[in-house]
Amino acid sequence: MIVVAIIGLLAAVAIPNFLKSRTTAQKNTCIANLRSIDGAVQRWAVENKMDSSTPVTFSDILDYLKGSQKPVCPMSGTYTLTIVGAVPVCSQSALGHSLAN
Repeated sequence: MIVVAIIGLLAAVAIPNFLKSRTTAQKNTCIANLRSIDGAVQRWAVENKMDSSTPVTFSDILDYLKGSQKPVCPMSGTYTLTIVGAVPVCSQSALGHSLAN
């Protein structure tokens, strides 16, 4: 019975830490995706001589992304692009999924 109590105590400590680590990893992955998207936008703009007010879409920059595929937010967020001079945005930005943080 003591062994079961010790295992229960260890689980009570480990599970919240595991969940926090998972959330942090998902946030960091999303931020890395946003950096990758921003880099692709900047490379596309320089190569095509676009200024900072030029609208940009994912179809414009797919060739500049790894695997020519749009990255996916690990928390089911969606990425949005507007113009070359603006940073890409994740719909989960309230959870810290932002390049501004």
